[in-house]
Amino acid sequence: QVQLVESGGGSVQAGGSLRLSCTASGPMYSTYSMGWFRQAPGKDREGFAAIDSDGTVSYADSVKGRFTISKDNAKNTLSLQMDGLEPEDTAMYYCAAGPMIYCAGGYCYRSEEIYWGQGTQVTVSS
Repeated sequence: QVQLVESGGGSVQAGGSLRLSCTASGPMYSTYSMGWFRQAPGKDREGFAAIDSDGTVSYADSVKGRFTISKDNAKNTLSLQMDGLEPEDTAMYYCAAGPMIYCAGGYCYRSEEIYWGQGTQVTVSS
């Protein structure tokens, strides 16, 4: 079991920045991949950033060059720095952990076994 608690999020104007954090706990946390997913109203939840247990990062094309995923193993914290935000980035954002989360070919993928945070809202106005 992995427990995930998110913080951050909020409202910002287009072009602005926000930072999300996710604190993880549980016996399997250190061996799992972690990532960020988001879900806009009426759309499926989609992954867009991932980081392996060894620190390898990958991104979906939709955020590459604008968002940065990182983790601090000493603090059990996953972070997401979001710059150049666009109205299309408006969604509920979720931290996730699982045996496999990665991005390739412009898209992100995950294992069936997945643990989710409670979600935090990000709203970008034009």
